Amino acid sequence: MLKDNSPVIKIVKKTLPAVISIIISKDAKEVQKELDQNLSQVPIMNPDQTKIPKEAIDANGMVKIGGGSGFVVNENGTILTNKHVIADPKAEYAIFTSNGEKYEAEVLARDPINDVAILKIKPQKPLPVLLLGDSTRVELGQSVLAFGNALGIFRNTVSSGIVSGLSRSIAAQADPTAPPQEMRGLIQTDAAINPGNSGGPLVDIFGKAIGINAALLFGAQNIGFAIPINHAKRDLEDLWHYGHIKRPLLGISYVTVDENLKAKMNLPVDYGALVTGEMHEHKNILEHDPTHRACARSGIVMDSPAHKAGIREKDIILECNGEKLGVEKTIQDFLEDLKVGDTLALKVMRGNKEFNAKVLLAERK
Repeated sequence: MLKDNSPVIKIVKKTLPAVISIIISKDAKEVQKELDQNLSQVPIMNPDQTKIPKEAIDANGMVKIGGGSGFVVNENGTILTNKHVIADPKAEYAIFTSNGEKYEAEVLARDPINDVAILKIKPQKPLPVLLLGDSTRVELGQSVLAFGNALGIFRNTVSSGIVSGLSRSIAAQADPTAPPQEMRGLIQTDAAINPGNSGGPLVDIFGKAIGINAALLFGAQNIGFAIPINHAKRDLEDLWHYGHIKRPLLGISYVTVDENLKAKMNLPVDYGALVTGEMHEHKNILEHDPTHRACARSGIVMDSPAHKAGIREKDIILECNGEKLGVEKTIQDFLEDLKVGDTLALKVMRGNKEFNAKVLLAERK
């Protein structure tokens, strides 16, 4: 019998042992309570229709509520996945390797900005590892493979495609009740990414992970997105060096200014970042530090680097480190390349006057 010696098959055989499935479970009583609360305002003809079936509850009183994917990056059991996959603090996360072995997962870190999380399991022997590539070298049109636990049902699923776009920006929700979060710098691919694929690797033809599957665009065909792997590499380095992820804090919320916003708000410029905590109906809104409620109200986090540098509500930040801010390059994009303790040089417009400000970036808590 002739064998298919396709390079794709070799990559699949090399990659799959390092890909894991994540099964998300939660106490059935807690799930039922949440279900009852969510449906309390909805008239139901038969209340029994909202009850969790007894056969769905395991011997420990747990019920499966979802699934996701991930991949091993250290033979001692360090795993990369998406932050939104392990977002529920009350849930339990079980890891299944490609050969069916089961482990309990410990959450080591969640990236406060990007949709990246790091898990840890305790294997009895070294695990197969997926090597990490360099997402700055990804090119439009190159071949890629997406791996994961499709729909939370079909483990060890592989799909193929190409890199369809680079540096994409989308507004995504972890679930229908969560507020939209802007995700920038994404790798777009036509390799099929389905619910449950989240957290799995996007792999190049050399068998290295160049991204983490993160989102799909509902209502479209063959449009999926992955977090560039370099974001996760930085998180891993921080975790190994400091014991946690260190991300820089500026301390503002803002709207990216363009021609439409200039006309709508009668602004003096058509570029930059308008410091504001008001939730404008505009596609370029970004609440830069959603962990601080004060930021959402005033646009400035009290005692933050921006506050200490004299930045005020309604200021327009025109430049960062000598480069113009706009839709193509936002403050978030600049912060991706900076570290805690770096200095950010800002050109700011207040009214019709411009001034310079230097901001010493603090650590996001």
